[in-house]
Amino acid sequence: MSRIGNAPITVPAGVDVNIANGRVSVKGPKGTLERVIPGNISISQEGDTLTVTRPDEQNKTKAMHGLTRSLVNNMVRGVTEGFRKELEIHGVGYRAEQQGPNKLRMNLGYSHTIDVEAPEGIVFEVPQQTSVIVTGIDNEVVGQVAANIRSLRKPEPYKGKGVRYAGERIIRKAGKAGKK
Repeated sequence: MSRIGNAPITVPAGVDVNIANGRVSVKGPKGTLERVIPGNISISQEGDTLTVTRPDEQNKTKAMHGLTRSLVNNMVRGVTEGFRKELEIHGVGYRAEQQGPNKLRMNLGYSHTIDVEAPEGIVFEVPQQTSVIVTGIDNEVVGQVAANIRSLRKPEPYKGKGVRYAGERIIRKAGKAGKK
């Protein structure tokens, strides 16, 4: 029995959900998201709740049951609240600056600056030179853009320099011990 897949999804006021031809479309105050429903999973709407059901007990169908429910729930949350990922930049001379609402210029210790373009639906915010906030309505895209920015200079274990998620703990290593 899938605990995640069996949980109902509550649809807040102001959000329209359309289910037709194996597709789910969610429209809300922040925008519209659309997704194909995988396999033989079915979604039904009764009033302001959505229910995801599966036809059989095969392992693949069970896996898709919980996955589909999570994806649709993220769509509903995205068009109402939106998603955000915060990144911190650590290192001497490492900084980011905003070049318009969807462009970011970063100095990360290389001999050149790195320009990052935001895909459609993603907005960058730079409240300080050492922090970047990625916001958008699609959870997958927000997470992927944040991961791409982090991969430009991953935090290294000796001094902790690099780009990391806010609150991420880097396990530090000891340097060379030297002669005794």
